[in-house]
Amino acid sequence: MDIKIFNSLSGKKEEFIPIHGNDVRMYTCGVTVYDRSHIGHARSLYVFDVLRRYLKFRGFNVIFVRNITDIDDKIIDRARQTNRPAADLSEEQIRFYHEDLKALGVLPGDVEPKATDNIPEMVAHIQGLIDKGFAYALAGGDVYFDVRAFEGYGKLSGQSIDKMHEAVRIEKDSQKKDPLDFALWKASKPGEPSWDSPWGKGRPGWHIECSCMSMKHLNTRTLDIHAGGRDLIFPHHENEIAQSESLTGVPFAKYWIHHGLLTVNGQKMSKSAGNFMTVGQALSKYTADEIKMFFLFSHYASNIDFSEEKILEARKALSKFDVLFWRASGLFKVKSIEPVQAGFISKYKHEFIEAMDDDFNSPKALAALFNLINDTNIYIDQNSDDPNYLGVVYHAVDVLESLARNIFGLFMQEKDRELTPELKALLQERAQARELKNFKRSDELRVLLKEKGVTVEDGKNGQTWRWV
Repeated sequence: MDIKIFNSLSGKKEEFIPIHGNDVRMYTCGVTVYDRSHIGHARSLYVFDVLRRYLKFRGFNVIFVRNITDIDDKIIDRARQTNRPAADLSEEQIRFYHEDLKALGVLPGDVEPKATDNIPEMVAHIQGLIDKGFAYALAGGDVYFDVRAFEGYGKLSGQSIDKMHEAVRIEKDSQKKDPLDFALWKASKPGEPSWDSPWGKGRPGWHIECSCMSMKHLNTRTLDIHAGGRDLIFPHHENEIAQSESLTGVPFAKYWIHHGLLTVNGQKMSKSAGNFMTVGQALSKYTADEIKMFFLFSHYASNIDFSEEKILEARKALSKFDVLFWRASGLFKVKSIEPVQAGFISKYKHEFIEAMDDDFNSPKALAALFNLINDTNIYIDQNSDDPNYLGVVYHAVDVLESLARNIFGLFMQEKDRELTPELKALLQERAQARELKNFKRSDELRVLLKEKGVTVEDGKNGQTWRWV
């Protein structure tokens, strides 16, 4: 089955055919580093990590670029409020951002360019637009894009320029030709970060950086995939298209993918509403896998509502994996087991792939995994006399684990974690306590291990453990 993607540009599902053979050049808008990343950012980062992982699983050579906006009005304002240089603030937040990525188990981009490292390319792009008549410079050093000069403006958001005018705020004392015209270059005020340009000292506008960095680091004028949140369609992505295609004369991106928005307990997330949650705050209460499972419950394009109740549902769902993995670990005592194929395993793997091929339908793909868990448990209960018993169970668990890890990025922390000497000693002490029938001490150690993140189970083959 071919992969189908809902393309925001056409408004319909389309067969995914990369521009250059098997190579996929994918760009997604990253974070503006003026504050800690929040769970809305976490969804965006995770969703597009899953898409990239799946395309690689299906055999594509994916080059993934995700930018970092490290110069912006918000950064300058926050730096002023905290009385520190803007560069220091952004570098600190970039460090926090990478820590959050690692804690979430989200892979870094193949390239994660910073806006401030690509200023010369932006200046050249803006000059090219001026030369072609698509942009104009004002006496004070600001440069604007002339939206009426670009015939296709509004094609991504599906709005006419006249309709957009109804929603745009008229700026007082603005010298722009049109209220919709957007800044490509901003003259710097005293004390603000600045770079040299033909129009005087200044800094780039927000929109121009994505056009320049995506084309530069993906080495193409037409991206295969441009991705981001639905809230970026207008004006950010609309402006990217205008300023890119005006200069190159070719489509900026073949497929546009947008994820839905996130609310918290039914409300838009904001500090004033008291429901703002950073990635760090979320991870202090929930595991990365619980957050990911919550995201997977909904199709990436759907709006979702973050709540304690839904996270607990995610925790319950993850426990189904844990129980099967624990049961299987008790069976795999021999050194090597040859995997054996079984019809129910092939069936659910096919259903998983079929669901993901259909616009990355994670809820349906998850359903296939849970059906595989269920049927594997039934097989374990009813087929112990099958000569291929261990091989079938081993293969089922391997398929589950590889799909969940390699595509959904689940259980990555467990994969990388090793028992500390302290935990090894406690497990050994508990096993000895059981042998000596000192059940009071073994129960005390079970509680202590649970507090340290290790669940211990006793079976006919002895003591087994797993991460909580």
